[in-house]
Amino acid sequence: MNDLNDELLTARDKGIPVRAVGMTASAFLATKPRLDEFWTPLIVLDDAAMRANVATMAEWCAERGLEIMPHGKTTMAPDLWQRQLDAGALGITLATMGQVRTARDFGFDSIMLANAAVDARSLAWLAGELADPGLRFVCWADSLATVDAMERGLRAVGVPRPVDVCVELGAEGGRTGARSSEEAVAIAERIAASDVLRLAGVAGYEGSLAHDRSEAGLAAVRSYLEAQLALHRTITPLYSDGDVYVTAGGSAYFEVVADVWSGAERDGRTRFVLRSGAYIVHDDGFYRGISPFDEGGSGEGPHFVNAMHGIARVVSSPEPALALVDAGKRDFPYDEGLPIPRAAADDLAGPWHPVDATLSAMNDQHSYVRPAEPLTVGSVVRFGLSHPCTAFDKWRVLPVIDSLESGVVTGLVRTYF
Repeated sequence: MNDLNDELLTARDKGIPVRAVGMTASAFLATKPRLDEFWTPLIVLDDAAMRANVATMAEWCAERGLEIMPHGKTTMAPDLWQRQLDAGALGITLATMGQVRTARDFGFDSIMLANAAVDARSLAWLAGELADPGLRFVCWADSLATVDAMERGLRAVGVPRPVDVCVELGAEGGRTGARSSEEAVAIAERIAASDVLRLAGVAGYEGSLAHDRSEAGLAAVRSYLEAQLALHRTITPLYSDGDVYVTAGGSAYFEVVADVWSGAERDGRTRFVLRSGAYIVHDDGFYRGISPFDEGGSGEGPHFVNAMHGIARVVSSPEPALALVDAGKRDFPYDEGLPIPRAAADDLAGPWHPVDATLSAMNDQHSYVRPAEPLTVGSVVRFGLSHPCTAFDKWRVLPVIDSLESGVVTGLVRTYF
């Protein structure tokens, strides 16, 4: 992790000031940079908002006796993973074995792969990593074919200890996962009998079963989670010594997961693990509309705050009601809704004022802003963004500011996609 601050900033890191090129991140930050030195387009992260979101989720989980292994593929940013671990997370969840290797390279030792590991090359690498007694690693299997592939790969190289594997239960219309409890039980029995695998629990993802908070969507999510918990009870006699995991929970329905799990028996070794990842920055689009903790929600309960902002500069105003800015699909996410113009300023130093505008379309490096009042060429627009998972992957370095008002840059987040 210390290597992150020692990496040199280069002209290939879009958005950084010219004077930062050739400096380490730590040396540059020691000069107390400000946001108005940076080039547009940008995505900036709000430090106070991220800290509040991490603390909110950690406290909420602790109150319910839940663990969290947040999905690191959301950001692929080791220093943000470390924030979550420092707040009490059990470990980090990842989506591919390549991401697992990246995490290991940075020294992370508690990892869930929310996927199957079937490639012989990555399994051979994993066998070597398991020689480290301090490594917690658990992955998933949703078919006998998955188990076959794992056994072939691991037996070919030998393993110092069995690989922990959770049976993944799916549902019709969902993503991966065994499509029936009977099939899942057969997979569990096969894993429990393996000489290179250890049955470590049940896993799944409820987020693909609904895309809103309609009564039908929430019912589908709840029904699935109840089936997952029933599967756990059924295969409990197959568990050997060691930790057992019941894991679900994306960033949209985690409170439903907690409610269903509240009726589960607790035996002292079973860890009920959420994997929500987007909460660290929340967003101003998809998750704002579907998260139970959105800042605009009702009630006195916990709330997340949007901590991710896009900033782009007006480069053309060919018509009074049209402004083109210098950010497009290569810079801002668009798969779960277009960016939302929120504020404008003469430059990055502000002051910012609300703007009445919409964004109607995006090209690779331009976006079409439709303002109620003309925007001046050279001015900047701040956007609310939707879907953190496709925001971080467009940036190698993202500045962290203490607040939008001050513009003081307190950190630089590196991503490793």
